[in-house]
Formats: sequence, C-alpha cells, structure tokens
Amino acid sequence: MTNFASAQIRGFVTKPSFKEGTVLGKNASWPKISIVTPSLNQGKYIEATIQSVIGQNYPNLEYIIMDGGSQDDTLDIIRKYESHISYWESKKDNGQASAINRGFSIASGEIIAWLNSDDMYLPGTLQLVSGIFSKGQIQNDLRIIFGNCLHLYEEQFAARGSNVKYRHQVSNIELCDYIIQPSSFWTRAAFEATGALREDLSWGFDWEWFIRAKKRSVLFHPVDDFLSVYRIHSKHKSGSGGYERMHELAGIYREYHPKKVARAYVKMNTCRIMLNKSKVLKQTKIPGIIALLMGICCMCIYRITWRQVKALRRM
Repeated sequence: MTNFASAQIRGFVTKPSFKEGTVLGKNASWPKISIVTPSLNQGKYIEATIQSVIGQNYPNLEYIIMDGGSQDDTLDIIRKYESHISYWESKKDNGQASAINRGFSIASGEIIAWLNSDDMYLPGTLQLVSGIFSKGQIQNDLRIIFGNCLHLYEEQFAARGSNVKYRHQVSNIELCDYIIQPSSFWTRAAFEATGALREDLSWGFDWEWFIRAKKRSVLFHPVDDFLSVYRIHSKHKSGSGGYERMHELAGIYREYHPKKVARAYVKMNTCRIMLNKSKVLKQTKIPGIIALLMGICCMCIYRITWRQVKALRRM
C-alpha cells in the first residue's frame, strides 16, 4: 500500500472533476455506452461518482441512476446534474442487483457497465474502452473488457494498484474473483448471452455473473490500463459483510465446486474474520502467519490443492 505522493491523484479524489459546459453533444458515430449507477444514501460520495461519469466527455453516453429511495442529500445532488443524466428514479427496490438489472433493462447502449455510487472512473476511461471494442463487431462481440483499478483506502489516505492481466493468467474466475467490478465493461451481446444478475445475492452477484459469462463462452479481455477508483471506507459494503458475505460466497463455491472447497473457504475465512476483529493483532504479522497455517491445514484436511488455498485466501 502506498501513500499518495502525486498532487494529480490527490486532486482527482478530493476535488470535482466536472465543469459545466464541457460535456460533448451526442455523436452516434461513436458506440453508445450505457452506465448504470445504483445508489442508496450515498450523498457523501455520489457527486464525485456522477462527475467522473459525465466528466468523461464521451460523445455518446447514456447515464442511468437507480436510487433505492435515499433519505439523505442524494436526490438533491442528482437533480443538480439531471440535465446530463439520461434517466433516473428514486424508489424502493429489491436490493442492489435488482436496481442494476432494472437499469440495464432501460439501457440501450452497445457497451454496458455499472459504477457504484462510491466509486469513480479515471479520466479517459470510456474513450479507451470504446476504442478497444470498436476494433471488433460490437453487435456480435461476446466480450468483457476489464482493466486495473486504484484502490483508495479513504481513512488511511493511501492506495494500492492491481495487476489484472497477471491475475487472469494465473487464476481461475470460478475460484477467485480477480475482475475488479468498476473497471469492467461488456457488450450487450455478452450480457444477453449470460443473463441478468442474480437478485438473491447481496455480495457475490458480480462474481457469480462473471462465472456464468465464462461458461457461456464470453471472452475475457484484460488490459493494463487503470480505469477506475474503488473506494474502501468504513461503510464499504464488501468490507462490512462479515459472516453473511462469507456464507453467501460459500454458497457460490458449492454451486460450482465440490463441497470440500466451500468447507475449506468457510474454515479459513472464519479464522480471518475473528483475527481481524482484534485491532492489536491487525498491527502484527500474527494474522498472516495463522492464516498461512490454516491454509496448510485445510489443504491436508479437505484434500485441496495449494493453488485452491491461495485463491480462497484472496476472497
């Protein structure tokens, strides 16, 4: 993890990136990109998210915001930018996956993605993605493009990067979700071939969708470029899921692997969650050592491979 040293990066994550009047007009010669943002009481972050989307200055953008009935200042912020938003609504939904699916049902773009209301796109992302997809026949292109991501640890004001091309080479998406969701985009053809997000899942619906996409012969196309900023903060959904998230992911493992893999995952992550509750231990190397020993034990008890152990440790 690296502390911010670049004034450019520091400025991007702390100051508005959008200026009124800079958004380009519609230009149908560019592939239409539809971005869906689900939101619920994210007034602290959603303005930066909106600015990062419309501030792309992409000439054929369809931007959709699906709010679940926020009670904070989210709606005031959305109204502030509604002349640049193709469609938005605010009403109670059946969860994040449901909101995204509804947004996708409204979307008409050839390229689609979602961006959560506490994440951001980096400058030039949509032009880059459009350029990659435009090299093929988008209408029949079963492909997911995914790039690197700047993970922003808000409280520590620190960040780390990623290397998705390497992870793609050495990892199996059915064992480890190495695709960083805000840095992923796909064609409408790929989405229709894969199907909608599963609305019975709260934490792993993106990973489960990627697994299904692979089984539907959708091509995974990693790129080296950094495409998004992924905020990690005290109310960050994945980081606060605890045992509920663990058991949901274990259920996905059971669907796609022998039961022993799910059992090993639960055993290893129960230990990790317990260790992470200790602020004192988190400052030492003890959790890492214990996690390593637990992985070795699981490899012996459940007869799984070391590669599987390493994948389960990353989830």
